Amino acid sequence: MRTLPALAVFLAALSICTQPGCADQLYVDRPDISYIRKVLLISIDGMHALDLQNYITAYPNSTLAKVSASAVNYTNASSTKPSDSFPAMVGMVTGGSPAVTGIYYDDAYHRALFPAADTACTGTPGVRLDLKEGYDKDPNALDAGGGLDPNKLPRDKSKGCAPVYPHSLLRVNTIFEVIRAARLHTAYSEKRPSYDILNGPSGRGVVDLYAPEIAAGGNTILKSLTATKAFDDLRVTSILNQIQGKNSAGTAPTPVPALFGMNFQAINSAKKENVEPYSGYSDVFSAFSAELLDALNHTDESLGRIVAQLQKSGIYHQTAIVITAKHAETPLDPTHRKLALTTLLPAIANGVQAGLVLQATQKANALLWLKDQSKTADVVRAIEADAANDDFGQILSGASLKLLFPDPLTDPATPDIIVVTNTGVNFEPSLTSTTKAEHGGFGENDTHVPLLVSIPGAGAATVRAPVQTTQIAPTILTLLKLNPLNLDAVKLEGTAVLPRFDQ
Repeated sequence: MRTLPALAVFLAALSICTQPGCADQLYVDRPDISYIRKVLLISIDGMHALDLQNYITAYPNSTLAKVSASAVNYTNASSTKPSDSFPAMVGMVTGGSPAVTGIYYDDAYHRALFPAADTACTGTPGVRLDLKEGYDKDPNALDAGGGLDPNKLPRDKSKGCAPVYPHSLLRVNTIFEVIRAARLHTAYSEKRPSYDILNGPSGRGVVDLYAPEIAAGGNTILKSLTATKAFDDLRVTSILNQIQGKNSAGTAPTPVPALFGMNFQAINSAKKENVEPYSGYSDVFSAFSAELLDALNHTDESLGRIVAQLQKSGIYHQTAIVITAKHAETPLDPTHRKLALTTLLPAIANGVQAGLVLQATQKANALLWLKDQSKTADVVRAIEADAANDDFGQILSGASLKLLFPDPLTDPATPDIIVVTNTGVNFEPSLTSTTKAEHGGFGENDTHVPLLVSIPGAGAATVRAPVQTTQIAPTILTLLKLNPLNLDAVKLEGTAVLPRFDQ
């Protein structure tokens, strides 16, 4: 059988492409990645795909617009479900969903681990996991008092009742570990020491992890856009140092990392704590509020500083830039903002049986872990029977939950019930809460994130097919000429390389 020349194949494909815009999704050629030696991974936390599109349209000379001009733009990208920072970031660097990583939230529960105070693991197992500032030596200090305090960590009886660091919670390896095994340098800058989890099960994946505590000063940083921008600036400086062949502190010479990057928090702050009476937007078309535009501009300028340093150091053309977000925020349309009290679901569940709720994690969705799991169906019925509440779109438990995650009766990390809310509904302790938006749910608003993979010198392309941010991990290894099958999660879940890089 004769093979058609490439041009004939392309023309034949175009002849059946009858829908507007479909031609830009034809996978004819992937960008030339032969000269890529480094990858910069950027997460702009809180950014929706629509934010990126609106911003580069309004500001065609911005850094984001310039990066987009040489990028594959995946306009239908989704974060993990739940769309919390921890499962989402873990997904980006492992290629796995919570079903295989075992990471569901930064505030979760684990039935098999023991409390920190139970140093002999002789009591009853079961402990809340606090992957926020709860494990810091000093949560009020920017350096967390020197990092994580082993005396605050949960304990694992199967390992001699040793303290369980965040990286030990992870069930699959990370791209940082694969890259280190290839004798390449790794680095990353994050928002708190519990991002030790990026090290992977070995605990040694990230050579240079810079993770100041965003909760320093009594959780005041995220409540001030000025303070959040300053916090982002600290981490930008660490990236600039690394590009110049120094460690994140700028105090010692080190190789420029093969993989490095950071997350930005300013947009997240601007949406959650907007000074105006809406969630970062002024109308149903998601027009930016003044505060959100300020955050976008600052983030774009910061990204511009990083790109400029890559160019100055002569490594821009060998560096692929991946821009995404761990999560977006809900609501996009400020008219849909609605608060639900965090007391509601625990009260319903504990009404079925006193003390039934072990842990209730509530933001844009709710995750419940129950003391007596035989009462799960009763709790679901009680929630459904709450006629005064119309905030919930779906309740996942039993068979419906097991379509997505392992059985909570056999897996110690899986929640028993997940309550999926309607668009714009967020859980708050008070109906007078000033928080304008949240994330952590399953909905379009908080999972539809931007995703760009920029190859300097390449042209722009658009892929509208659905993709997942978990596909970033095998794609990064592909860019670095490493085998994606070295990732446990890729083998377990069949996570594919992103389209246009998968040929």
